[in-house]
Amino acid sequence: MQSYWKHLRSWEGFLCLVLLMTISVNAVNSDAFLSIDNQINLFALSIEKVIIALIMAFIIINAEIDLSVASMMGLAACALGWMVDAGASMATALASCLLIGIAGGLFNGFWITFMKLPSLVVTLAMLIGFRGLARVVVEDRSIRVFPSWFEELGQQPILGPFPLSMIIFFFLIIASVGVLRFTGFGRYVYVIGINKDMARYSGINVTHVKLVLFALSGLISAMAGILFAARLGSVRGDMGLGFELDIITMVLLGGVSIFGGSGSIYGVILSILIVLYLRNGMSLNNITGHLQTGVIGMLLIFSAMAPNLKTYWESFQASRSK
Repeated sequence: MQSYWKHLRSWEGFLCLVLLMTISVNAVNSDAFLSIDNQINLFALSIEKVIIALIMAFIIINAEIDLSVASMMGLAACALGWMVDAGASMATALASCLLIGIAGGLFNGFWITFMKLPSLVVTLAMLIGFRGLARVVVEDRSIRVFPSWFEELGQQPILGPFPLSMIIFFFLIIASVGVLRFTGFGRYVYVIGINKDMARYSGINVTHVKLVLFALSGLISAMAGILFAARLGSVRGDMGLGFELDIITMVLLGGVSIFGGSGSIYGVILSILIVLYLRNGMSLNNITGHLQTGVIGMLLIFSAMAPNLKTYWESFQASRSK
């Protein structure tokens, strides 16, 4: 009972309260909010972001950042459309897009680990680079050449009410929690995030861990791009534009420190729900996309302050218990 109460007083407990308040306000303002169709729809419309948010949590816990994820998502989707349009089989195109994601992630990782460049600088450059490649591939066209079965995978439920993308998301949640909490690799991610020099002196292969993380970031971003293409049924050069804002907000609001070394997937899941419900509630109340982006931007500032707020909250609770 005491441990349960302690958990409620944690940052995750605070997020639970925020989530409940968000749900309550949305439910009062719109009768359609609590409907099953709306709940599934709000996830389906943002599923690519939340899938990438899970690997972004690993990256930031490791004291790095990857700003190129949404651009890689767009590049993979555009490459898929271009290859199918050029006559490649779907199997070849899908495999090639996943390889493009891995290659892009390793490219980022090379400059960060071997050249010792800051991940902020490298991935900001590749945010522009990957986006530019996507526009070169498709130019100003909208390519719609996918077979019907591919579009059905992205648009139709395949297990109960859930489409393929949501099933993949649930699987990745389980895998992420398992890796971070119960594997040596997960412990390495935390230790390197706390102090990479200490980790290196402890015998941890810091370069290997970071390369794996960035390769996974590229792979999962490419997979999200494929799912995005399947859901929309077409590709354009601006796919995923600006998705970085929501993705990073979801991670930081979840209590993952921007300085690395702390955070949990549980908190990220709660923050994902908060961001999705905020956007959905604003949409149901006819608030424009620009205002929504402004709200999420303010939430990102709040998220960056989360570690300090968390410390103040825990200090306050400790002082009350004395």
